Amino acid sequence: MVFSSLLFLFRFLPAVLLCYYLVPRPLRNFVLFLFSMIFYAWGEPVYIILMIVSILVSYAGGIAVDAMKRADRPAAAKTALIVSLAASLSLLAFFKYADFAIDTVNMLTGAGFQLLNLALPIGISFYTFQTMSYTIDVYRGDARVQKNLISYGTYVVMFPQLIAGPIVRYKTIDEKLRSRQESVEEFALGAQRFLIGLGKKVLLANNAGELWETVSAMTVSEMPALTAWLGLAAYTMQIYFDFSAYSDMAIGLGHMFGFAFPENFNYPYISKSITEFWRRWHISLSTWFREYVYIPLGGNRVSVGRHIMNLMIVWLLTGIWHGASWNFVLWGAYYGVLLVAEKYIFGKYLERLPSILRHMYCMLFVMLGWDLFVFGSLSESMAYMRALFGGFGAGVLNTQTVYLLCNNFVLLICLILGCTRAPKRLGERFCARFGADNRVMTAARTLLLAGIFLLSLAWLVDASYNPFLYFRF
Repeated sequence: MVFSSLLFLFRFLPAVLLCYYLVPRPLRNFVLFLFSMIFYAWGEPVYIILMIVSILVSYAGGIAVDAMKRADRPAAAKTALIVSLAASLSLLAFFKYADFAIDTVNMLTGAGFQLLNLALPIGISFYTFQTMSYTIDVYRGDARVQKNLISYGTYVVMFPQLIAGPIVRYKTIDEKLRSRQESVEEFALGAQRFLIGLGKKVLLANNAGELWETVSAMTVSEMPALTAWLGLAAYTMQIYFDFSAYSDMAIGLGHMFGFAFPENFNYPYISKSITEFWRRWHISLSTWFREYVYIPLGGNRVSVGRHIMNLMIVWLLTGIWHGASWNFVLWGAYYGVLLVAEKYIFGKYLERLPSILRHMYCMLFVMLGWDLFVFGSLSESMAYMRALFGGFGAGVLNTQTVYLLCNNFVLLICLILGCTRAPKRLGERFCARFGADNRVMTAARTLLLAGIFLLSLAWLVDASYNPFLYFRF
C-alpha cells in the first residue's frame, strides 16, 4: 500500500484517523501500532513475524542495557548493547545481503551455491536503523528506556515513516510517545504538507518516471547521446520528487497524529558541491551515519590518513545500505572519493569558480552517480555511461530525441523549477502582498491544495504507473 493510492487515501487513512481520534488518549498509541501493523501486513504479511522479532530484540536490548547501567555494570551494559545490535544487524544481513554474498562467492570461486531468493522485507533498512539508534542512545544516556512495549512498537512500526523514512531517532519523539497534545492547527499543517507531497509524487515524480521508462526501454547501443542525457535527467528528477514527496507525506501524516518528524530534504539540486549536496539530500540517513559511525570512528579529529579512511568506511556502508549489489558498493565508493577530493585536493579551487560553474559541476557528478544507482548490474551502468558520451556512435540526437523533448518540454520546465526555491519565493511574494487579508490567503491556499488534490486524483484514476522507488531499499 502506497500513500499515493486510492486505497490509502479513501479507505486506510480515513479509518485510522477516525479510530485514532475517537478512542481515549491513552489508547492512541495502540491504535497507531495496530493500524501500522495492518499497513505493513498489507504488502508482506509473512514478514510481520520478522517485524515483531525486530521489535522484541531491540526492546529487550534497551531494557537490559538500562538495567546493567543502573546496576553500575558498564561491561555488562556494553555486552547487552553488542548482543542487541548484532541480532538486529544479523536479521538485516540475512534477508538483504545473503544472496549478494552467495553470488559474490560463486563469482570468485565458481562454487555454484544455490541462491536463497528471499524476498526483501519492505523498509527493513529503515526500521533496523531506528531500532539500533534506540539501543545505542539508551546506552549513551541520550534517551530514556521505554518499558511500554506498545509505545516502543509504535515508534518502530509507525506507518507514516515505516517504509522509507525519514529515519527517526527515538529521542526525537520520546516525549510525544509518552504524552502529546494534538491540535486543529497542527492537523491542518500536516494535511497541507501531505497534499503538497501527494502532488509532487503524482504530478511530477510519476511523469518524470514515465519519461525515464520510455528512454530506458530503448536499445542502448542505438541511443543518441542527448536521448541518454534526457533519460538520466528524467530519472534524476524522478528519484528526487519521488523520495522527497514520500518524506513530505510522512512528515505531514506525523503532524496529523501529533508528531514532528525531522526534515529529510533541503533543495539538494541547488547545491554547488558534492559536500553540500549530501548535507541537503536524505538528511536523516546522513545524520544517522554521522552520529553512529563517523563520529565514533573519530570523525575529522584524527590524522589526514585516518580521516580519509573514516570517510571511505562511511560511504562504502552508505552504498551497501542502499542495496545488495556491486553497483551500490561502487556508488558509495564514488561519493567517498569525490568528498575526499573536495576536502583535500580541489575544494579550495572549486570555491573560487563562478556559482553557475560550481552548480554545473555538482549536478554533472550527481547525475553520473544516478547512472550507477539505477541499474541492476555494472555492465548495464557502464553501457548507459558509454551512451551518455556517444560511445556507440549513434550521434547526438535523432527525430525521437526531438519528439521526446517537445512532448515533455512543459514537464521538464516544471521539474526544474520545482526542485528550486522558485515556488517558495513566489508564495512568499504572494503572502507579502495579500498576507494582511486572511480571506484572500485562505481562499488562495484552499484553491491551490484543492487543485493539487483533484489533479492528483484524476491522474491516479487514469494511470497505472505509481511506484515508490525507495521501497526497494
